[in-house]
Amino acid sequence: MSDGDAAPRVRLADIERELARLRYRHDIAMSAFRFEEATALGPRLAALERERQALIDALPPPEPAVTGVVPALAAPRRARRH
Repeated sequence: MSDGDAAPRVRLADIERELARLRYRHDIAMSAFRFEEATALGPRLAALERERQALIDALPPPEPAVTGVVPALAAPRRARRH
């Protein structure tokens, strides 16, 4: 990750926190049959989703983690004969 990616990644984290908070409020409003409140949250959710997607598209994909471990396939077990 370069220094130029830091600010967009911080903004992305902020958006994801806000989306989680608004989705929670939306779910609570729907559960309480407060449909007007839930509907009012829709445009804010949609705008944040669009901004989130734009940031994801603009950022380079994350580099895969290098673990240095190569998994080995286990040999099948043989049936025991009695």
